[in-house]
Amino acid sequence: MRTRFGHACAAVISLGVWLGTAPAGWGQLSPQEIRSPELRELQNTYLEPLKALNRSIGLTKFPFPFTQARYLGSDPASPAGQDTRGIEFVRFHGRVVLKITGRYNAALSSALLTKNERASRVFTEVFEPILGLVRQDIPPDVACDAIGLEIGYHVLGKSKTYEYEGKEILVGVFNPADAFALAAAQNDAARQEILNRSELFVDGREFGLALGQREPMDLETLSHGTSTAPAPRPAPAEPNAPTRGTPPLPSPRYFPALPAPAAPAVVQPGTSAPRADLAATPARSAPFAETSPAASEEDVAHLQTKYQTELDALAKEGLLKFHFVDYAPPSFVLFQDRVALQLTLRNPARFDREHTSIYKRAAQSFDLFLAPQLKDLLSRISKEVEFPALDITVLTQFQPASTGSPEAIEYVCPLKELREFADARITSQDAINQCAVLVNGVRISLNLQSAE
Repeated sequence: MRTRFGHACAAVISLGVWLGTAPAGWGQLSPQEIRSPELRELQNTYLEPLKALNRSIGLTKFPFPFTQARYLGSDPASPAGQDTRGIEFVRFHGRVVLKITGRYNAALSSALLTKNERASRVFTEVFEPILGLVRQDIPPDVACDAIGLEIGYHVLGKSKTYEYEGKEILVGVFNPADAFALAAAQNDAARQEILNRSELFVDGREFGLALGQREPMDLETLSHGTSTAPAPRPAPAEPNAPTRGTPPLPSPRYFPALPAPAAPAVVQPGTSAPRADLAATPARSAPFAETSPAASEEDVAHLQTKYQTELDALAKEGLLKFHFVDYAPPSFVLFQDRVALQLTLRNPARFDREHTSIYKRAAQSFDLFLAPQLKDLLSRISKEVEFPALDITVLTQFQPASTGSPEAIEYVCPLKELREFADARITSQDAINQCAVLVNGVRISLNLQSAE
């Protein structure tokens, strides 16, 4: 039975250095290591502010040592566990999040502190200082949907016969405006108001953090109108893709999956009124059959291992024949909780950015570049594979060559319809109607004939 004490200060015990062999230094993740073109572009755009934030966190004195970490779920003795590059843009179920991850090297007693008191302590000692540094180093108009903190810490417990040590992970996901406001809040009442409309998790479970209280807030109360979470900005639905040679990004157990935002309205060329995105049309709802089961990061890792030999061969041939890019070999990803094989190709044609729309570039990239290669490309993929879709990213280029970075056009398409199109059983528009099409991560509706 827990002993009830009101003073949280007695509950903290220094843990020492959590990662005894962790490498020194405040290295920042390089954009070239990020698989997704959109996330890589963001990492590159904000590289200097991210470096500044990295340095600021490294120079900050917390009550107990704090170490940035990219993968909280990894064995601290493994190479992934020793990766201290804890700041990066990631994608979780429809939102782009600037994620800051680290280990707080203190242990909190479960006998002296409730879960809410432990989370409150970590919020005060770690979240608040880091959010203050975010406000100092990151532009207030940063182009992401949320700012997330993911902090692991130790918990000490005791049974009748022995003591034990466990871990907890506190995650907070804040609207950027709320993240900056939280850093500037003058009292707990103002902070609590922001927390009530933000997303908080302990060990992957939603949590109603109540500052200065012994027990958390009731989630039912929060969800029935006491506070309203802000609607997410339209954002990519594709989750962040794992990089070959390193573990995938933390599973939703550590950085919980965010709810998918509502599909944005899209204005079609030649019209003045917006029409609903593909997601609003039942016949075009998703590139997966309704019977396709939801998948997990473990499924992605399993398929990556199972098909790695075939993927390596496809990557080698793709460089020579299909315009694959060398830095993004074929790999499995999650899209809307389903596994897709992601391929990244570079369209050699160049577009005039000023005189073409995203719809025209998306249409011509499919009809004139991707479609002629599909039959040959699909012949390399067995009909017995265990995944339902391809996620094909086509990088478009502009003229002159110095005019901006490439544009990423993604076609997430069911294999069944792609094969029917390649066999001339359906039209290109029929195939596109069953695909999700995204331009730089934002989903669009695409009518091939009118766009061209």
